[in-house]
Amino acid sequence: MLRKFGYFDCLIALLGLCLAAVPINARQGQQPWFRIGTGLGVEKIRLAVADFGPRTDNAKTHSQQFTQVVRDDLQFSGVLDLVSPSFYPAQSPTMPSELQVAAWTDPSVKAHYVAFGNLSETTSEVAIQAWLYDVTNPSSPAIVGKIYRGVPTDAQVRKFAHQFADEIIMKLTNYPGVASTQIAFVSVRTGSKEVWVMDYDGANQHALTSLRTISLMPRWSPDASRIAFTCYEPYNGIVNAQICMYSMDAGKVVSFPRFRGTNSAPAWSPDGTQLMFSSSMQGTPDLYVADSNGSKPKRLTFSGNGGATSPTWNPKTGQSVVFVSDRGGIPKLYMMNADGTNLTALDVPDKGYLVDPAWSPNGQLLAFSWRRPEGNYDIYVMDPASLQIINLTPDSGSRNERPSWAPDGRHIVFESTRTGTRQIWTMLADGSQARQLTTTGHNESPNWSPM
Repeated sequence: MLRKFGYFDCLIALLGLCLAAVPINARQGQQPWFRIGTGLGVEKIRLAVADFGPRTDNAKTHSQQFTQVVRDDLQFSGVLDLVSPSFYPAQSPTMPSELQVAAWTDPSVKAHYVAFGNLSETTSEVAIQAWLYDVTNPSSPAIVGKIYRGVPTDAQVRKFAHQFADEIIMKLTNYPGVASTQIAFVSVRTGSKEVWVMDYDGANQHALTSLRTISLMPRWSPDASRIAFTCYEPYNGIVNAQICMYSMDAGKVVSFPRFRGTNSAPAWSPDGTQLMFSSSMQGTPDLYVADSNGSKPKRLTFSGNGGATSPTWNPKTGQSVVFVSDRGGIPKLYMMNADGTNLTALDVPDKGYLVDPAWSPNGQLLAFSWRRPEGNYDIYVMDPASLQIINLTPDSGSRNERPSWAPDGRHIVFESTRTGTRQIWTMLADGSQARQLTTTGHNESPNWSPM
């Protein structure tokens, strides 16, 4: 039965997929399909972030914080080449009238764009003026010009810095930034598996739930207003896996129907109106679809002696679903229409488990974890059109699982045991710039918010 594999967050692929290509190392992975799909591997835009100037003495700390957070966010983007502050001119502009273009385009700096501004602060408000200019085109107006006002707290200044960085990335690349996004995950640091969230860079980690039971596999709704997850709750006097729902707006777990048997692995439809999940309410674990409030559950699969779990909708069309089933004896990938028709098995040329799939936001690439014979789980990215794949974690010597894409399509969050315990990491979609986000306790099942 598939119950023993129910924790897997699986599986995405395409109809007729047959992986004939041999996986290649991520360092060899700057293929045209990969560059197009991720926006990585192309020439980077060279940008400088001048020190934001404090206009009042009490604004010095927050001006330094704002500057550093913006720099960190832009460096993380993977598409910008941030000029080292050691090459900056001695005089940092705090207003457009103070920007000396020649100093920033000097061969020692070679900046294409410069971000700068100032902060003023009272006991009740911080005010931040922020600009981005194209110094290669001095006559052009500001590309970004913003004024941020709010309470003078570290959290608010960080939020404004994230917003400014995202604005810069959107203006220069036409792709959304991720500095304002969050990552949901499961942590045991309070004594039981609870749903937690953190900022994209690992800051502001805090628990959302306190159910004091077992919570698994959190999944953001497309509008980021809710998180569906697997929880263990009583139904008719029996504690088993159920679907739970956390409302970000209400700040609490809200009611969701309970069903017979085990119910797990929720997946949102791309429009957020439906949830698909695995349930044994009628015997073997099979896939059901319900309205987003849990009403009108309808059975989609009939797996016989096996089971079905880990459904995932095609993020672009919403018309096809991939899931995992052991109806053939071992977990394999299957694809079907969203109404359960046109079932097709998806095979790979090598043995082992292929799990944890995730579409990139543009629907062009697929991330997944694959445990091949005599090996650990590694994370791969695949081009479904050409069937080429790249191993992103070939030399880590650890388990790397449960990838989830950032909404910019250039980053992946995943869990890894490379430091000895299971922790949450991020990396660029080419496997570079791996960064550990959690360090305390056991942390797993990350899911990047869509906005």
